[in-house]
Amino acid sequence: MVPRYTRPVMAAIWSPENRYRIWFEIEALACEAMAEYGAIPAESARTIRTKGDAAMAAFSQADLDRIDEIEAETRHDVIAFLTWLAEKIGPDSRFVHLGMTSSDVLDTCLSVQMVQATDLLLEDVDAVLAALKRRAFEHKHTLTIGRSHAIHAEPTSFGLKLAGHYAEFARNRERLVRARAEIAVCAISGAVGTYAHIDPRVEEYVAEKLGLKPEDVSTQVIPRDRHAAYFCALAVIASGIERLATEVRHLQRSEVREAEEFFHKGQKGSSAMPHKRNPVLSENLTGLARLVRSHVIPALENVALWHERDISHSSVERNICPDGTIGLDFALMRLAGMMEKLVVYPEQMQANIDSLGGVVHSGEVLLALARAGILREDAYRIVQRNAMATWTRLGHKDGRTFRENLAADPEVAGRVAPEVLDAAMDSASHLRMIDHTYTRVFGETGPART
Repeated sequence: MVPRYTRPVMAAIWSPENRYRIWFEIEALACEAMAEYGAIPAESARTIRTKGDAAMAAFSQADLDRIDEIEAETRHDVIAFLTWLAEKIGPDSRFVHLGMTSSDVLDTCLSVQMVQATDLLLEDVDAVLAALKRRAFEHKHTLTIGRSHAIHAEPTSFGLKLAGHYAEFARNRERLVRARAEIAVCAISGAVGTYAHIDPRVEEYVAEKLGLKPEDVSTQVIPRDRHAAYFCALAVIASGIERLATEVRHLQRSEVREAEEFFHKGQKGSSAMPHKRNPVLSENLTGLARLVRSHVIPALENVALWHERDISHSSVERNICPDGTIGLDFALMRLAGMMEKLVVYPEQMQANIDSLGGVVHSGEVLLALARAGILREDAYRIVQRNAMATWTRLGHKDGRTFRENLAADPEVAGRVAPEVLDAAMDSASHLRMIDHTYTRVFGETGPART
């Protein structure tokens, strides 16, 4: 991922330094396990740990260059690292990587890195949830127009809209937790997964120390269905980000203007048009979501490796693992900040509710007519006729509101009391059950309305 969309804390997880530290930790833990059951001398395991820890603590660019130099000759990254490590440890290095294959190190390391990345992503999701919850309660009773097919439908609450996004991100958090559990596996089982040259106790020991669990059946690699499921989870989260970003983009449109991204002092929207206040953050989030979702297909195609393994997955994962988690990390934190500072215009929301002359209350009027004894089919015809009469004359001097048209309709007058029609035009009535939803989503209704 380009530096523009990279947070250092996530980038560090995918750095060569972190990768090599994990590689060494896997090798050192394997030696400790082998020493416990007598496969190698305990003193050698201690030497490997002591000298290796010292080498990793002093790890510098010179060490990176040395490993790269060796790899340029060997054309094998793990062998290059093991050669460098042998130079640091000395004769006891003959016990390092005993009975193991490169994928034992590579795949277990990848699991550790993905767990580290996921823990950070979970913190990010929590930040989004906190922002959404705060704003949902802030605007619990802020009336706005609900839209279906992008057309005005019925009044709702802006807080309720945010509560829906909160519930989605709560589900996304659960998806991420499940994805973390599925990817948190260790495989140290040798060349084709038979443990022919290494005791399964080594795998169990390393897994426990790293907070992983042994893979049920590894070949030479951890099965890639686990990784595919992980990237599918990231893609769903990215789609949730885009859904909320798309909502903000629409609400910031000049002809809507119900909410907008915070515009910083000194910020510029256009080099040619000084008046512009563009939804650049939510547009950026839309693009990042596309990138994260694009990793799903190659991750799925990695599942069908040949026999006990091939290396076709490697080049894919070297890209999608860092880029997917780095991109999603950046997007989640940008989303959290955007929602914290989102500027909301309740007066404009109310103006938009009223902009169609009251036709958005047609559903409530339909029920009122039915309760007054009018057959539903007849009631629907009456309400639609008056709604269309209102709609087609909006903005005209002779135009009348929906309420006025209903009152003048002989099929309504005398059958439905004026106060009943007035009550049907009350937008706040649509929020009569809002506490039910808030309790279900948040476990509380929040402070009483003042």
